[in-house]
Amino acid sequence: METIAADRADREDHQTRPEEHEPHDEKLELLRIGLVAVAVLATWFQVWRPVPRFDLVALFATAVGGYPVFREALSNLFARRMTMELSMTIAVIAALTIGETFTALVILLFVLVAEVLERMTVDRGRRAIKDLLDFLPRTVSVRRSAGTKEVDVNLIGPGDVVLVRPGGRIPVDGMVVAGDSFVDQSTITGESLPVEKIVGASVFAGTVNQSGALEIRTSRVGRDTAFARILVAVEQAEKSRAPIQRTADRLAGYLVYFAIGAAALTFFITHNPRSTISVIIVAGACGIAAGTPLAILGAIGRAARHGAIIRGGLYLEALARVDTVVLDKTGTLTFGAPEVVGIHPADGVTDVEIVAAAATAEAPSEHPLGKAVLNKARAMSIAPCRAKSFNYTPGRGIVCFCEDVAIIVGSRAHLQEQGIAVPHSVPTGSNILVAKSGRFLGWLEVADVMRPEASLAVDRLQAMGLRLVLLTGDTRSIAMSVASRLGISEVQADLLPDQKLAYVKLLQSSGKKVAMIGDGINDAPALAQAEVGVAMGSGTDATRECADVVLLGNDLVKFVETVDVARWCRSVIYQNFIGTLAVDGVGVLLAAFGLLNPLLATFIHVSSELVFLLNSSRLLSRAQRG
Repeated sequence: METIAADRADREDHQTRPEEHEPHDEKLELLRIGLVAVAVLATWFQVWRPVPRFDLVALFATAVGGYPVFREALSNLFARRMTMELSMTIAVIAALTIGETFTALVILLFVLVAEVLERMTVDRGRRAIKDLLDFLPRTVSVRRSAGTKEVDVNLIGPGDVVLVRPGGRIPVDGMVVAGDSFVDQSTITGESLPVEKIVGASVFAGTVNQSGALEIRTSRVGRDTAFARILVAVEQAEKSRAPIQRTADRLAGYLVYFAIGAAALTFFITHNPRSTISVIIVAGACGIAAGTPLAILGAIGRAARHGAIIRGGLYLEALARVDTVVLDKTGTLTFGAPEVVGIHPADGVTDVEIVAAAATAEAPSEHPLGKAVLNKARAMSIAPCRAKSFNYTPGRGIVCFCEDVAIIVGSRAHLQEQGIAVPHSVPTGSNILVAKSGRFLGWLEVADVMRPEASLAVDRLQAMGLRLVLLTGDTRSIAMSVASRLGISEVQADLLPDQKLAYVKLLQSSGKKVAMIGDGINDAPALAQAEVGVAMGSGTDATRECADVVLLGNDLVKFVETVDVARWCRSVIYQNFIGTLAVDGVGVLLAAFGLLNPLLATFIHVSSELVFLLNSSRLLSRAQRG
């Protein structure tokens, strides 16, 4: 497992880069904008010009108001990065050089206002995440031997029993040990309706207890809770640098180079400084540079709020490109706990007789099918007889005696070996055949029960054009039964963990982009190999550790929604790409032919940037609404 974890860490290292967000003073920003705005009016109306040849007011306002822009431009110049601040600084200096002080001021005013609006848009996303911290209470009621007392939430540990009153927020992940209530857990799972919680039900930190008091035994606290993992996932989204974001950064740089080159060509041909400045101004990739990380932040945030933790932009982008989804069976499509789903008695035999006989034989057994029989007996209020002797043959079945009567359960071959005549109409497979006193009583149909949402999830994945493959270590007959009920045509059964890994590699070698969904440690190698490994919430720690996407619950529909979000995010980013290229191309042509003055070019540049930012913020808004 250390190798798998290290492999995922290596994959993450190249796609994360901590971003330092410099603190900003909103009042100081507004003062700068106000100073430049006043200078624009003073310059337009020529209010005060102590030196006829120089507009001191304009120069002072440009220097003071534009200081943060110029500082950023200088930093980018030293780092050899071409950005909006650098291109706008060139435009402002060029305007001042030819005496266009009013134009320089208006350019600067537009840039300052645009930066404030951009920061407000991005800060809204950060605040949405930070506000989640207020969901958790600071103190909680804990049941101790001496009674109930209020303690700091940081002092809670696993095993402690906390009391949550109606209307209170649940501070820990755990299990209900007393009480009955409805809990709003939309912040964790995205479910629109409250969920009833009774003794034995799991609850999550950050959810709201609505109607009755609950006593909850703590299982996870602090950073280990599902709520904390959501916070970590979304906070890491700002540090995540998906390949498409690096492409956006490169394209932004190329567009600025293109703008400077086009401006030089324009000046060489037209010798018109105003047209040259307009070319520099109108071309820019600010919408791409700022809109791409904003879209990634919104997409990962929304997925997290709806119960799927994506570990970074790299995997968000990979999920959008996936064309094949490989599904484990047990624990993913099914509950992983067999149940008796049908009772088929022979003529003259009642359901109670066959279940009572089977339960008597299975009572001492530890076999999973035996537990299913005993659960059915309890549900039917049947008390099995205490067997005097018990003989289990692995892979065959059981022979026991109760009140000197032989009871035989197991496979067809096992019953026939004991001299029991079994009708040819009885199907084979995982069914349990039962005989007593030398007579065939019938058979119990046992199956791993399908998750209720599995069929809907499969239908929606197929509707999205994804190829589905069922990959399981179970027998082919059982795998085909599950696949036929779900409408999955491709099945690979009887596979060991290394064979699952080999099959994923085979798909990848044929050019497929694979997402692998599983829950057991036997799925971990295949999850680590796939472009996107997805772990069910009930999966083992090893499986969740090597997964790129973790479902907080076990609802496969949440995975479908996550794929949809990933594709939508990619679509928004491409819309920004195409829109920026179109605006820049048309704008440069118009400016080069003298059809755009610097002021109109600035307006087009800034307004297009804000349009692309708002386009990206649709993902963020949807994330906030949940």
